Amino acid sequence: MTPDALCLFALDASRAYGERVATALGIALSSHEEREFEDGEHKARPLENVRDKDVYVIQSLYGEPGMSANDKLVRLLFFIGALKDASAGRVTAVCPYLAYSRKDRKTKSRDPVSSRYVAQLFEAVGTDRMVTLDVHNPAAYQNAFRIPAEHLEAQGLFVAWFAAHLDDEPLVVVSPDAGGVKRAEAFRQALSQTLDRPIAAAFMEKRRSEGVVSGEAVVGDVGGRTAIILDDLIGTGTTLARAATACKALGANRVIAAASHGMFVGAAGAVLAGPALDKVLVADSIPPFRLPPALLGSRVEVLASAPLFAEAIYRLHSGGSLVELLQV
Repeated sequence: MTPDALCLFALDASRAYGERVATALGIALSSHEEREFEDGEHKARPLENVRDKDVYVIQSLYGEPGMSANDKLVRLLFFIGALKDASAGRVTAVCPYLAYSRKDRKTKSRDPVSSRYVAQLFEAVGTDRMVTLDVHNPAAYQNAFRIPAEHLEAQGLFVAWFAAHLDDEPLVVVSPDAGGVKRAEAFRQALSQTLDRPIAAAFMEKRRSEGVVSGEAVVGDVGGRTAIILDDLIGTGTTLARAATACKALGANRVIAAASHGMFVGAAGAVLAGPALDKVLVADSIPPFRLPPALLGSRVEVLASAPLFAEAIYRLHSGGSLVELLQV
């Protein structure tokens, strides 16, 4: 496809993020209209010709005051349907945060598998490709879709930050539970290669029952080291705080957490302000609007993921390799 065949839309709820992606691509966002009706219904339509174009639509599907994740999902689906009805050549949904991706299996009798139902909704309106960032279970995400489902990783953002901010202190990468060991190990190897020195590994035991998390044992040596706790999402922050407290009790010099998505619900602000965590890094897939402003920049630092999505869009449009993009 030729460069002028690319159209990039960002729905209103994600316009600021979309503008950052557009800037990184060196193009302008395509024009669209969104209208609200008195009964709570809405419509959205492109204001530019999309016939035979390679179209990308940005909408991060997190809930916020005035617009739930469900609202954003429906608006995105309807807009994609309108694009396909307008004869768009290919439509890619770009969701920095993908709602319902954590519910990817049955854990109780008659449980829903919501991630699969969401995949079916995207396919039903004619979506040709999905792009998202660090879902909880990449294999479940990719298997839920029958269309190409691209999975970007914030690993490179975190590796670059640590490479620029760490001295020669001994390090250990800690997974906050056994399920995240593969993610933590991939990050440990990438950081070790970038820093050109060995980095230790550890993981926490974690048990969850009726929403209550327990387990304090740490498998691995964290004493006398800077512990880096890696996770895909921060909700209330209790999982990270529990792991950080355990690491400090075992003699870790300091503890830095890195997570792709900062949801920061409930009492997360108070939890993250505690003494166990020295620093928290998150990508900007979800703005940290729930956190007290005093935490931002001091305790919590937000890393820009828009350039990563811009590069992914460029490569998808031009036929480049996303595998090479994800290699740190």
